Amino acid sequence: MELWYTENHTEESKFSIKVEKQLYSAQTNFQRIDVFESKEFGKFFTLDGLIMVTEKDEFIYHDMIVHVPMASNGNIKNVLVIGGGDGGTVRELTRYKTIEKIDMVEIDEQVVEVCKKYFPSTTSGLSDKRVSLYFQDGLKFVRDAKEGEYDLIIVDSTDPFGPGEGLFTREFYGNCHKALSKDGILVNQHECPYYSDYAYNMQRAHRNIYETFNIAKVYQAHIPTYPSGHWLFGFASKTIDPIKDLKEEEWLKHNLDTKYYNLDIHKGCFALPTYVKKLLEQSHHE
Repeated sequence: MELWYTENHTEESKFSIKVEKQLYSAQTNFQRIDVFESKEFGKFFTLDGLIMVTEKDEFIYHDMIVHVPMASNGNIKNVLVIGGGDGGTVRELTRYKTIEKIDMVEIDEQVVEVCKKYFPSTTSGLSDKRVSLYFQDGLKFVRDAKEGEYDLIIVDSTDPFGPGEGLFTREFYGNCHKALSKDGILVNQHECPYYSDYAYNMQRAHRNIYETFNIAKVYQAHIPTYPSGHWLFGFASKTIDPIKDLKEEEWLKHNLDTKYYNLDIHKGCFALPTYVKKLLEQSHHE
C-alpha cells in the first residue's frame, strides 16, 4: 500500500509527497496540525492541510526571511517575529551576536510544542536567553507595542485565511510601521504570484504595505514544496533600501555559514519576472 499526502494548490492542480508514516495529528483551538515522515523531504508538518515546513527545504525560506533584512541594516538590535512557531526564523536570528532581544508571538502554543518534539533542528534557537515567547494574537501584540520599539519585524505567518487572516490588513501594517524604529524594516512572507488566488492575496498585501511605507520592495526565492515553487517576500522600511543600503562588509563579518542566502542572491532576488512586476504595479492603482 502507498500512502500519499496531497495538497491542492488550485482546484485544478495538486502537489503530492509519498509518506512513509504519519507521526502526529491533532486539532487545536485554532487549526489542525499534522506531522508526516517521507523519504524525499524528511519530516514535514502541515497546518490545516497546507505544508509549513519540511526538513529538506526549510533552510531556503528561513535564510531568505532573515538574512535579507539583516544584511540591509547593520544596526538591528530588537526583533519581533510574528508567527514562526516552527522556530526556524528565530534560529537564524540567534546566529547574530549583535541582536539583543527577540520577541516571538505565536497564536497557537501547540505548534511550538509539536515542532520542539519533531523538528529540534528548527526550534534549537528558542532556548536562547534573548528570546521571549508570547502565545497570543500577533495583531493585538503589535497594536500594543511601544512606538519605535523594534528594528526588525518579521511576519512569518500562515496564508491569509484562518488564524493568519488579520496579518494582511492595512491596520496591521500601520501598527507595524508605528512599532518600528526610524531605520526599521518589515519583512513578510508574501505568497506566490503564479496561481490566481495566491496572486490576489499577494497584491492585496503589497498594496497595503506600499501605501504605508516609504520603501516597499518584493523579492523572491525558489521553495520546492510551496505552491508553484516560486515564493515572494515583502521588504518595507521608512528609510532603508535593501539594494542601495546593503552592508556587504558588515554582513560578511558575521561569518555565517548559509545554505541558500549569499550576497549575490541578495542583489539578484529583487530582480523580478515581468508578470510579477505587472501584478505589483496593478496593485498600486487599485
